Amino acid sequence: MFSLVVQMEVRPERREEFLAGMTANAEASVRDEPGCLRFDVSAVTADPNRFFLYELYTDAAAFEAHKASPHFARWRTVAEQVLVGQVNTPGELLATHASEEFA
Repeated sequence: MFSLVVQMEVRPERREEFLAGMTANAEASVRDEPGCLRFDVSAVTADPNRFFLYELYTDAAAFEAHKASPHFARWRTVAEQVLVGQVNTPGELLATHASEEFA
């Protein structure tokens, strides 16, 4: 499985716009893309303008399909306005564990 960790820094005055745009993108990705298995958005406790995403796809082709989706294009329009910076770290899921309550 293809995994992606994304670190983002958001302009303080655009935080709410970021959250709305990213939430819409994450929801549409899981709902509309069969190859998108997970899309988590996490805030950094010590810095309200920093976020981490964890995305999981069946394979790299599914991630490429994600980048070609209409909701990703809408997100990129928002991102141009709200982001200070972004670092993407692609990887491969080797193991996963979750409690029954969470799964």
